[in-house]
Amino acid sequence: MAVTVTTLMKMKEEKNRITMLTAYDYSTAKIMDEVGIDMILVGDSLGMVMLGYDDTLSVTMEDMIHHTKAVTRGAKNALVVADMPFMSYQTSVYDAMVNAGRLMKEGRAGAVKLEGGVGVAPQIKAIVDAGIPVVAHIGLTPQSVNAFGGFKVQGKDEIAAKRLIEDALAVQEAGACAVVLECVPAKLAKIVTDKLVIPTIGIGAGADCDGQVLVYQDMLGTFSGFKPKFVKEFASVGELMREGFGAYIKECKEGTFPGPEHTFAISDDVIEKLY
Repeated sequence: MAVTVTTLMKMKEEKNRITMLTAYDYSTAKIMDEVGIDMILVGDSLGMVMLGYDDTLSVTMEDMIHHTKAVTRGAKNALVVADMPFMSYQTSVYDAMVNAGRLMKEGRAGAVKLEGGVGVAPQIKAIVDAGIPVVAHIGLTPQSVNAFGGFKVQGKDEIAAKRLIEDALAVQEAGACAVVLECVPAKLAKIVTDKLVIPTIGIGAGADCDGQVLVYQDMLGTFSGFKPKFVKEFASVGELMREGFGAYIKECKEGTFPGPEHTFAISDDVIEKLY
């Protein structure tokens, strides 16, 4: 059955852990959907893992719509959540509603995700009031990496921890259906999870969150860039790809591929008439 916002609430109530991974294309989303992933995030992380940018700031609405369309064609049961890219919602409530609407109408997303807490509560409320589910994102918010001075764990002192709790309560009050907690100390993430009615989805936030999310290239070992501490490699797909590509190059160079089993036959009588 298709996963909905109501499904997520029921999963939290029943303490049924939520699974979420990123995907950016049809074939990957289809595989994830077939094995039973609950949620697929079309993250603006595509800027780094798909487009080769140094960060997520250069990702556009057109990028997000393009990739979200592909993912929603492949995912029939998972709830597809599309990231709202940098400056698509910070400028005004109006801009936030228009761009969220585009991700739903053009991208066919099931929900949108935006970064921030108290400061973006008006945008969240307006989007939700328009009938669009919103997943919030607090803690380390990559679009604000320059303001943070880098990729750092958030909420480590008393003031920062209280601010994070305030952000979590604010996005819930604004109507968010779930909230991503990124790079938050595990004990603090548990407090937030216990305080909220809506599910928490952790990434670098410990095992007590209601669910977990990872960038799929990280957990399959296909991205050779920086590997965060919270990433576990579940399969060494990157190495298998290197072996496969290498074997293909070798056989092409040697002339052993394609072999007879990979070619199509034609009658010798036809060939003789061509000379």
